[in-house]
Amino acid sequence: MAQQYRITLLPGDGIGPEIMSVAVDVLKVVGKKFDIDFEFEEALIGGAAIDATGEPLPTATLETCRRSDAVLLAAIGGYKWDNLPSHLRPEAGLLALRAGLGLFANLRPAKIFPQLINASTLKPEVVEGVDIMVVRELTGGIYFSKPKGIFATETGQKRGVNTMAYTESEIERIGRVAFETARQRRGKLCSVDKANVLEVSQLWRDRMTKLAAEYPDVELSHMYVDNAAMQLVRAPKQFDTIVTGNLFGDILSDIAAILTGSIGMLPSASLGTENPGLFEPVHGSAPDIAGQDKANPLAQVLSAAMMLRYGLKQPQAADFVEQGVFKVLQTNARTGDIMSPGMKLLGCQAMGKALIEVLEAEIYS
Repeated sequence: MAQQYRITLLPGDGIGPEIMSVAVDVLKVVGKKFDIDFEFEEALIGGAAIDATGEPLPTATLETCRRSDAVLLAAIGGYKWDNLPSHLRPEAGLLALRAGLGLFANLRPAKIFPQLINASTLKPEVVEGVDIMVVRELTGGIYFSKPKGIFATETGQKRGVNTMAYTESEIERIGRVAFETARQRRGKLCSVDKANVLEVSQLWRDRMTKLAAEYPDVELSHMYVDNAAMQLVRAPKQFDTIVTGNLFGDILSDIAAILTGSIGMLPSASLGTENPGLFEPVHGSAPDIAGQDKANPLAQVLSAAMMLRYGLKQPQAADFVEQGVFKVLQTNARTGDIMSPGMKLLGCQAMGKALIEVLEAEIYS
């Protein structure tokens, strides 16, 4: 009897619908291979939701997501909505979705495919063998803490305020996810903070250090965020698992993108304890190439693989998709962002078709 899963699809804006289409086609092949019945339901978020309803996260979308087994998001935002008030911009919808689902842990892998070593701007000997997992706290820190806003002062000047705050329980919660993740990898965890100048980071470091006593099989180290940014591009292979707060994790995981050759290759998973997880590529909506069939769909496909692994507990299906991406790269198929001399330049749809051919060949071989 086929296993059944309800998946909410959030194509969003820009290149989102293009790359989502490829991921859905891949999941349909997965369904044939592993006797899985996916029920897909699309919902609005971001700019598309603003245009249709006036708000970036309609109540109906959040309710649909909560009824799902997993949520697959493509991308949000674009120049069209940049001048809206901050609470009405597409990004506000994404933050509200994460908060509404209680998704406090963001897993962002940065793993170099050997076929793409030359696509990185760093030297091959620096990036070869890189395999890093960034565990980012997602619902606290400077993006959510209050007070926040732009206020008038007594002198008539405007003053912008954002607050970086974490409670002990928030730190411990993300710390446990990070230690468990490191335990399943190579047993090394680097906690990144700015404890030399920030009190919130001093609390962060204190709690991470105390938590380490419960995980004697994991080697814990600490690093200031500015040094971590430098080390990621100087000697990235020293890292296994990194845990850090919301702002620092946002920045460091994007820096890690350069190691892989393109941000178009990076997936992510956002997880909580009660509601379904959210799976999305790290890259944005790329409005400058939207509708031109130039987007790289592989980060979206790899996000679907993370959905299978972490959201639906289907590790074999996840392996199947990830191996498919590996094998399609072996055919020298490339989109523009990972193109190098001697490779075959494909558009988004053609890359999707090439991947489907590889996957179906595996089924019937």
